[in-house]
This record gives sequence, C-alpha cells and structure tokens, in this order.
Amino acid sequence: MIRLALPTGDLREPVGKLLARAGLAANEYVRGSRSYVTTNGDDGIQMRVFREKDIPIQIALGNYDLGVCRLEWVEDLTQRYPTDAIVRLRDLGVGRRSLYVAADAKRDGDIRDWTQLAGLRIVSEYANIAEALAMGLRLSSYRVFPVWGSAEAYPPEDADLALIAADNEADVRRLRLAPLHRLLESSVWLIANRESVAKGDLGSVVESLTALGGPANGRPRLMMPLSPAAASRRPMRRSVDGGGVVRMALPDGHQQKHAVAALEAAGLRLDGYSATECVARPRSGVAGLTAKVIRPQDMPQQVALGHFDLAVCGRDWLLDHLYRFPSSPVQEAVDLGLGRYSVAAVVADDLPVDSLDGAIELWREGKNTVRVASEYANIADNCAREHHLPRYKVIPIGGASEGFVPEDAELLIEGTETGATLAANRLKAIDVLLESTACVIVHRGPVADKKRPLLDEVLPRLRRAGSVAQAGEA
Repeated sequence: MIRLALPTGDLREPVGKLLARAGLAANEYVRGSRSYVTTNGDDGIQMRVFREKDIPIQIALGNYDLGVCRLEWVEDLTQRYPTDAIVRLRDLGVGRRSLYVAADAKRDGDIRDWTQLAGLRIVSEYANIAEALAMGLRLSSYRVFPVWGSAEAYPPEDADLALIAADNEADVRRLRLAPLHRLLESSVWLIANRESVAKGDLGSVVESLTALGGPANGRPRLMMPLSPAAASRRPMRRSVDGGGVVRMALPDGHQQKHAVAALEAAGLRLDGYSATECVARPRSGVAGLTAKVIRPQDMPQQVALGHFDLAVCGRDWLLDHLYRFPSSPVQEAVDLGLGRYSVAAVVADDLPVDSLDGAIELWREGKNTVRVASEYANIADNCAREHHLPRYKVIPIGGASEGFVPEDAELLIEGTETGATLAANRLKAIDVLLESTACVIVHRGPVADKKRPLLDEVLPRLRRAGSVAQAGEA
C-alpha cells in the first residue's frame, strides 16, 4: 500500500483535479469530506489529509511515501533540519506564489536599510526561513516571532518585518504592506521519502503525477538579498506611541463570532469586526482603545511580551501556554462564557476501552512508545505526565488532527464540539481534559497610569457581558 499525504484548505480543489487527471480516484478528498483518510483499493493507495506544514515532516519521518505540498513548507523544515530524507520529485504547476519580506506600507524602502535597526523583529509562520534570512542579512541583533498565521497584521507595532506568502506584489500591498524582497518562488510539488523511492514501489503513481507537472527544474533556493554592506543609506527608527493607548487582540476563525457577541454585549462595537467582516485593524469607537486581529494561538505569548494589554482567546490556548511557561505573566481576567467546547483524549473507536486510564493500561501491556498527536503540544505533554504514560512521544501538529489515529498516533488530544468529525473518522472521546470557553486574558504586571482609567472601564464591561452570557446558558 502506497501512502500519499495530501493538503487540506485552499489546495483541495486544484490538487483534486490533478489527481483526477492522473487517474487516481479521490472523490471524498475533492468534496471536502469530514473523513481525513481515503483508501483506493484499486490503485493500492491510502490518501491522508494534512495541514500543509505537517506534510514534509511526515515524509521525512517515513510515515508517508509521497506528499503534495507547497515548496515553502519543505524549505522551512530543511532550513532547521537539513536532511536528504525528502526527495523533491516534480513541480506540479499549481498553487504558485512567493514568499515576500514586507514592511509597513508607510515605511518601505530597501531591505538593506532595515539591517541598521537594532533588535530587528521578524514575524512569520515560516520561522526557520526567517532565521535563515536574518543570518543572510548578517544581523547582529534580531528577534524572530513564530506565529500560527496572520503575520501581515503585526507590522509596524509588533514587528518590523513580516515574512509572508502572497501571489504577487499587488497582493502584498493590499495587506497594507510594502514588498521589500521576494525570497522564494513557491508552488505545489510532489515530494517523496528517499527510502520509499529506493525500494522502487512508487513507479506507476509517481509516473502518473509527474507527467502532469511542468519541466523538472532544479531545486529553487532562497534568494537572499545582497550583502548589507553594499547599501546602508538611511537607518530605520521605530515610531513610539505615547504610552496611553490600550491595545486589544481579537481572534479570527471560529472564535470570531463569540468575540463579536461579547464585544456587542459590552457595548464595544468595532467597525470592520462583525459576524460577516474581519479586517486586520478594526476601528474602535472608544478613544484610546485600538484593536488588531491575530490568531488565538499566538495571543498568550503576545500578551506576555507586552505587545497587547488584553486579548480575547480560548482558555485552551492560555492553558497550553502556561504549561510551557509556568511563570508567564499572563492570566485570565474574564470568563466570557461563550464558545464552549471540550478538549478531549481521543482514540480509535475500535479500541476496547472507555477511559484514558483504561487505554493506558492496555498500552502499558504492549510496552511500545505511545504517540500522542495534538495541536496543543503542551497540554498533551502535561496529560501524558499526569496519567503516568510510561513511554510516550508528543507529535506537535498544525491541524487536520483526526486522521492521525490510529496509523500515526495512538492518542489524540483534540478540541471537539459536536463529535461529528470524530465519528466520521471512526474515533471516540474517552476522557474530557478541560472545558474551554472564550476568555479575556491580561498581563498581570503593573499597568501604566495612562492606561489604567480605560482598562478600568473596559474590563468591567466585559465582565458584565460574560455574566450575562453565562446566565443565559444556565
């Protein structure tokens, strides 16, 4: 059986068409089924759906023979872990875009000018490529902020440069950023595990897919800027606010509707942030209050660093952060009582157990290492230690989690509301680890005098909104 890793998200349609043209039936994949695993018995192929960033890792580990993903994720992995375990077979000619280094549109210029800024802050989903960029620019002082997404929202207040993916320079400008340098030309590639290629069992599948791609060009490489010594015309300086502005982080994704409901109940309407609209910087009607939309997963760290005064995120991500950084200065200030869901221990539905302790006893008899997969890597590690798993390995993943069990993990720590996706993937929840709701988090350090009056106004309004929401649920 050949194991093929496929991407979820916006690549489903173009990749699905490629599979169809290659004669590889993948109807459930094209339709966006809740099931993340499809077996095609006629072709001897098992297809598994992943978040793109996880595909090169699975190929490098040998868990999958073939993978389809954009080249940027392969490059990001190999920048940190140089390996010859991944073979780049062919550019499949779809999903073309580039990685751009960008700055705030009002402060563009030459990328080499930015090298003069002490402590240059670079934000990106592609943290390993960002590190390579910093070294290529010979920066003496810099910080890379890894984020789950929405890197374009961070400059200029929370980062100086953002490394982002975009179709072209015009798309970068539409994000209110100035493209300074195109670092990598990317597209969807067919990649393979080297050992699987050496065994010679992939021939017909590889031939079918590579026949659809463009010419087999050499491996694209990072296009580093010229040496910074060649130009340093105007040192950059950061603009500094007066210190009286209260900064609030708001979530995108499925938590957005709950944050909107809480803000409306608190009388804090923001233009550009509603159930149907989401701009990076919603306009607040409250003097001195500014807002920015970022990923909930990144909020605890951003508040801990002092970039935001308060944020609306799920308690699950706060707890995941605190398990990793127990002395972090972030704390929950308000339980908004909205967006309730469970973070549960999940196993295959044919495992003959009905509790996590029962599963652990079963695994202990087998004396094998238990693989624990989760987006919540720190909650997963804490769970394994609290339940005294004798031998375990935590597999941090980016999403599309339900397909990992049972082939690639024995245990999944996953957020679930209805359980429909678990059932579609023949999984079951055997223990609830925590109940998560939307909450307001703050920095527990001293508050600047100029910010205190506004915080003393906003937080009580959010507390009242949370009390109303919880009373409604009761």
